[in-house]
Amino acid sequence: MRLLPLAPPGQTPVRVLTIAGTDSGGGAGIQADTRTMALCGVHALVAVAAVTVQNSVGVSGFHEIPPQVVADQVRSVAGDIGVGAAKTGMLASTDIIEAVAGVCREVGIGHDGKIPLVVDPVAASMHGDPLLHAEALDAVRYTLFPLATIVTPNLDEVRLLTGVEVTDPASARTAAEALHALGPRWVVVKGGHLRTSAESTDLLFDGHHFLEFTAPRITTGNDHGGGDTLAAALACALAHGYSVPDAFEFAKEWTRLSLEASYDLGKGHGPVSPLWRLA
Repeated sequence: MRLLPLAPPGQTPVRVLTIAGTDSGGGAGIQADTRTMALCGVHALVAVAAVTVQNSVGVSGFHEIPPQVVADQVRSVAGDIGVGAAKTGMLASTDIIEAVAGVCREVGIGHDGKIPLVVDPVAASMHGDPLLHAEALDAVRYTLFPLATIVTPNLDEVRLLTGVEVTDPASARTAAEALHALGPRWVVVKGGHLRTSAESTDLLFDGHHFLEFTAPRITTGNDHGGGDTLAAALACALAHGYSVPDAFEFAKEWTRLSLEASYDLGKGHGPVSPLWRLA
């Protein structure tokens, strides 16, 4: 695949910010984001929104960071270091979502600013453990999505946010239209969880045109952190000035190769691995 350009040694690389929760098992969340960002050759900036207690078999708890502290982290790095693109992951609560949206508008991140924003609306872990309070779904819909350059929900999150159950190409288009009506510039409806299909087809929509990105399905139980990895790679490409379709094409291929390189870890689901980049 065509990789992102690397800054020469000693030269400051592109900076990308992740606003998300941690994963103590190292497979998803901020750990997955920063791993992909580093291997894409960008400098990762971090605003921790929650700390999870989890391993390869599930999430047993999480602790929310005070909303003002989350916002202050974003404000601090944006004002001093600068941000080329940003992404969100687990934000946990309405108060945190509102604080993040407010500071993003303040520093020019998102729809009305110059800094692209990828919103990965994390609502539950791959094991089904809740990572977002149910009452915060409206904050995702009406406060966070209108700021987004692109949103990247999985199919369970699509159902929670729109009420649309994606089972085929027609329902994927219906879901994309419902997501776009919430205000983001672009939406993607990912086909990775349609296990009955031999291919993984993701649908990208800007309110006017549908674009399909298809790749062979990779059969593996080690797909922890796949959504985080896709969103992080997408943010890295946007920070380099890629168009949204080109950035998504890069991110999908990056994630496919990371799925191929996934490995066993613990007693449950292992992580996708961008360590292929070092081979």
